[in-house]
Amino acid sequence: MTTIRDRSVDDAAAPLRAAMVRELRDLDGITSEPVAAAVGTVPRHLFAIGEPLEKVYAPDTPLVIKRNDDGLALSSLSAAHIQAVMLEQAGVEPGMRVLEVGSGGYNAALLAELAGASGEVTTVDIDPDIVARARTCLDEAGYERVRVVRADAEHGVPDGAPYDRIIVTAGAFDIPPAWLDQLAGRGRIVVPLRWRGVTRSIAFDRDGDGGALASSSYRLCGFVPMQGIGAHRELVVPIEDGLFLRVDDRSRHFDTGALAAAARTRPLEAWSGAAYDLPDELELFLLTSTPRAAMLHAGRELIDQGRFDASAGRGVPALVRDGGFAYRIRRVNEATGGFESGVLAHGPQAETIAEEYCDLLRRWATGFRRRGAARIRYIPAALAAAGGAQDLASVKPHGTVTVSWA
Repeated sequence: MTTIRDRSVDDAAAPLRAAMVRELRDLDGITSEPVAAAVGTVPRHLFAIGEPLEKVYAPDTPLVIKRNDDGLALSSLSAAHIQAVMLEQAGVEPGMRVLEVGSGGYNAALLAELAGASGEVTTVDIDPDIVARARTCLDEAGYERVRVVRADAEHGVPDGAPYDRIIVTAGAFDIPPAWLDQLAGRGRIVVPLRWRGVTRSIAFDRDGDGGALASSSYRLCGFVPMQGIGAHRELVVPIEDGLFLRVDDRSRHFDTGALAAAARTRPLEAWSGAAYDLPDELELFLLTSTPRAAMLHAGRELIDQGRFDASAGRGVPALVRDGGFAYRIRRVNEATGGFESGVLAHGPQAETIAEEYCDLLRRWATGFRRRGAARIRYIPAALAAAGGAQDLASVKPHGTVTVSWA
């Protein structure tokens, strides 16, 4: 395919692309030379049609490709930072066969650079508009060798399997059996997995011969949710106007009347003496260390009224029990110049709930206050039924996610 490109735009983009690579290195998004070379080569602006170059090459700016009639994003070009992070997690090498789930075009081009001329890259999407757009953009950028497939990603793309790497660029609630079936024996899958109300990009390797997966790394991320068979709507439990819990486990039951009454009580404030640091790691620990945890969200009006701390506006792990709940806050530690973790607890058993929460905060600060302390496993349903799942974290249609802290 022969295309005519605006060389003046390409020339203007080149220094911005080089600057983006430097910024991504500074942010620890890029940590290897192959990923730096790929990001420094692929013309990102050709996959962000109509967007200003300064916006296209900003490292932390996602770009929406398509919205639904309600204005919600259906597909987006992810921020370059998370794309680089996931490429580093994947560790794609020349000659590998790679499947990308979710097509924007740009990430597939990066994968093609990493896999090289001897590798194969297939990208799949359910949306015909996105598939056509990806094909056009890839051809325009010179990546005709990337295969673009329209299909429901729940089934993978069997005619290109086995894949050395599967990279998922849409928020997934589960890992379909087809992905595991199509993953090579020593393969790796990088997936933005949603569980316990949060999403992490997890690099999973096969955990022995039993069919389970174990994490080699995980990072904070956010993605447009999966469409098609694998789509999942989270359970939102309203407590009162502007206040709700976000949970995944539909078997859990909440006394919303008691929680609403508790929300109207004056909160008990308690301080743990533990350092507040690495909020994404702390969040994951709190949500996966007790079955009574859920994500609490409070609207701006409730926060402006002083009824809830600002931490609840962004979503905060809450401990829910005995008709009440507690959630995490922080304050400046004058002695250290850092922050201290604390708790606000509502309800008739506020003191008990606050102490349990403070104990969790102290456990994290003394034992797990570092990056990568969690070991995340995915256990297919058949293996879990045979007794392979322990320390249950989240049961999903196709398997179980467990988390252990060491």
